[in-house]
Amino acid sequence: MGRTTKRFLADRVGLASLALLIAIVLFGVLSLIWTPYDTAAQDLLARMQGPSTAHWLGTDNLGRDIFSRLMCATWTAVASCVLALTISLIGGVGLGLIAGYLEGPLDGLLSRLTDVLMSLPPILFAVGIVGALGPSLQNAMIAIGILLLPRFFRLTRITTVEVKNETFVEAARSSGAGPLRIVWFHILPNIVAPLVIQVSLAASVAIVAEASLSFIGLGIQPPDPSWGSMAKEGFDRLAQNGWIIIPPSTILILAILMLSLLGDSLRDATGR
Repeated sequence: MGRTTKRFLADRVGLASLALLIAIVLFGVLSLIWTPYDTAAQDLLARMQGPSTAHWLGTDNLGRDIFSRLMCATWTAVASCVLALTISLIGGVGLGLIAGYLEGPLDGLLSRLTDVLMSLPPILFAVGIVGALGPSLQNAMIAIGILLLPRFFRLTRITTVEVKNETFVEAARSSGAGPLRIVWFHILPNIVAPLVIQVSLAASVAIVAEASLSFIGLGIQPPDPSWGSMAKEGFDRLAQNGWIIIPPSTILILAILMLSLLGDSLRDATGR
């Protein structure tokens, strides 16, 4: 067992954060095979009810079961986060490895392009892309993935420049290993730790961005639920029933807090 793993396993806060995040993910995955009620089924006679044995978290303004919709909204958050991170990881890490290993004019060009992306107001940029492509979860995640890409590019480029000058890389190069083999087998494995930390932090940004876009109607479209759209429904009817906004807001805050704590624990474990 490595030193980093031992440090992490000794961190109770990190382990608790990871366990709660896994529970949240499983809560969302369960919605793919079972929910207490149909998330789109309306019962206008049971509108805006509080928690009960029939509806564990009550009902919304259309009489839909909040617990069932929260399960599906959790899967939406998980799926959207994975999609955005996949786009940013593939693009950011791939371009960062190329720029860091080759350096030169290409490195300068890619660095300037990512600087431009980072200088753009995030929400306005996302709104612009979604407005051009049309409001949908997929388009929202494309926008968020592009916004997160410069973070991974910068981190990958810096660590690649550091690692490629190490002795073991010089030895591999002297033995006749080509650039692809060096990058894949020698550089990439040695920059995984900081990337994992960045993933935990970027995941919280992706979740907040998706919820924000859904809150203003540019993310997932009705009747499909998301934490942001559910919070918007509760916010619009805050004077009538303050309970509706609590479940989606609580799980959103909990997920962000756990990701932040997990990121801190991973940083402490790796000594960075």
